[in-house]
Amino acid sequence: MKFFTSYLSIFCFIFALSFGVGCDSTSKRHHVSIGTAPIGGAFAPVGNAIARNISEKNWEVAATSTKGTQENIRLLVSEDGEIEFALANAAISYFAVRGEGAWKTKHPIASVMTLAPNVGIFVTPKSTGIRSIADLKGKRVVVGPAGAGFEYFLRPILEAHGVTYDDFSDLNDTYSGAVNLLADGSADAAFMGGAIPTPAVKQATATQDIIFIPFDETAKHSLVEQYPFFHPITIPAAAYPKVLTEPFETMNVGSMHIITAENADEDMVYNFTKTLYEHRAEVVKAHPAGKAINEKNAAKDVGTPFHPGAIRFYKEIGIWPE
Repeated sequence: MKFFTSYLSIFCFIFALSFGVGCDSTSKRHHVSIGTAPIGGAFAPVGNAIARNISEKNWEVAATSTKGTQENIRLLVSEDGEIEFALANAAISYFAVRGEGAWKTKHPIASVMTLAPNVGIFVTPKSTGIRSIADLKGKRVVVGPAGAGFEYFLRPILEAHGVTYDDFSDLNDTYSGAVNLLADGSADAAFMGGAIPTPAVKQATATQDIIFIPFDETAKHSLVEQYPFFHPITIPAAAYPKVLTEPFETMNVGSMHIITAENADEDMVYNFTKTLYEHRAEVVKAHPAGKAINEKNAAKDVGTPFHPGAIRFYKEIGIWPE
């Protein structure tokens, strides 16, 4: 028995040196999936960057393509437990966890980490004469892909400016599709959002005489006071030199964040959060959105309660806002 124990110890030691893992129970490899979204937005490349760069040591992370935030939330709370983590827009998560808006029941999800801001911009060709959000009345406006959930942040924005969906012809299309609709005159304006610079906005400004429609300051303050996922943000002029000669004040309309099920295992969430945070430099190399994984932003409140496993890690490194 002693000989067997000694032999096993030597084997484990050699195995650990060769493969970087141990033989004890704590070296169990974790297999998890992170839900993303269709190709074209930021979710897919960010999810892939996260999966590639923390699929090491005791983790194996698969980025799973989904229809986006709304499907991700449903998959997280389903009985099948098809995914363990997901990327989501904070505005949609805010209403889902409360069972408000189109969500008929409360969906038990929890935040893990706040990522890059979703910088919202209404764009229009200069020739339309549209100069304010109130001017959208009676116009043809692209409001995002059908079923993407943009109404969760667009509806409050419009209402704060005295506008409803009934006041204009709303068109559903992707950002790339919106660029084409603006170009051929089928649309008068379009909402676009994402990390700066947003590829579709760059595309529109490269081929058309585009202007950005500003938010009314009073409406902006009202939105920030009412909803925790809205934040004022400034776009540097250098981001869109064909349009801007000075910084442009707009809004973060719901940061990208990582979510999980409310009842997800605390140790799993703690270790996932820790591994991602400690490997954030590698994520940045793969996608600029990784820069948002920092001490000022990762634990930022966007309206969805944080999971206890994530809180434990943030308290451990001293960045949890008490």
